[in-house]
Amino acid sequence: MDAPASSPPEDAGASAASSTTALDTSVADGIVIVDKPAGVTSHTVVARVRRLAGTRKVGHAGTLDPMATGVLVVGLNRATRLLGHLQLADKSYDATILLGATSSTDDADGEITVTASPEALASVTASAIEAAVEAYRGPISQIPSKVSAIKVDGKRAYERVRAGEEVELKARSVTISRYDVLDIRTVAGGIEVDISVDCSSGTYIRALARDLGADLNVGGHLTALRRTRVGAFDMSSAHTLEDLGESFTMLPIAEVAADTFPRFDADAEQAAAIRTGRPLPGLKLTAGVQTAMFDPDGTFLALYEPHGPLAKPTAVFVS
Repeated sequence: MDAPASSPPEDAGASAASSTTALDTSVADGIVIVDKPAGVTSHTVVARVRRLAGTRKVGHAGTLDPMATGVLVVGLNRATRLLGHLQLADKSYDATILLGATSSTDDADGEITVTASPEALASVTASAIEAAVEAYRGPISQIPSKVSAIKVDGKRAYERVRAGEEVELKARSVTISRYDVLDIRTVAGGIEVDISVDCSSGTYIRALARDLGADLNVGGHLTALRRTRVGAFDMSSAHTLEDLGESFTMLPIAEVAADTFPRFDADAEQAAAIRTGRPLPGLKLTAGVQTAMFDPDGTFLALYEPHGPLAKPTAVFVS
């Protein structure tokens, strides 16, 4: 999928990139930011990182389609347990939409099912495109692409579509905090629109392409997609697989936690309780936000959230 833009803060990746450190990956817990190439699956990237790192416990946050490129967050060892929390971060994308043709998958990997007439395309002006885009800025209700990885009765939607089944997905609430039109140009068979988007987790860029084409009555699909940011990590933090093959580097889990979540430095007594996942009274943590808990030595211990008068763990990373 195109990462439910999922699909689990603006550009804070520079601070994360500056602390990238070469580590003994056989024992380290950390995050690798991969610049995923086109033409491979996210699963293939994980398999390659697993070989390079020499450890079996590797996972990723926020799947990218084979067509897509850019930021793929890969976790090693204990940091794999952090991936579900990182996946919920806001994301940024650069993409190209082709107006004038509808695709069975809402992207260039699918079959073109409908094409617009030259007369219909001639009516699509730059101002009409801008006006249509304006409707998608802010909180919106979006129906995901039918070939997304969303489960329907326990089975992925794309698996049902490939099996010839009709799939109806429910609309979901997402937020598009930035939707910029960068360029509009006429090409053979349609109109290409380059866009740049900041969005909440769960947003489908393919659906934005589909809906823009539908609103303009000419159809549309995604022809290029590059994810440029996941939460605090942007392209300045990313490494190609070739670079990682020459020098494998990662961000230690403590630095990732500190860059991603509010930080609480516990005293020795509090740290002992956190290590065993015990609730803590009297902590002023931000409601609805996970906080990274550190011991006096700077070791990342856990993520906690407030629950009434207590702070309770959502995940503990040390024993």
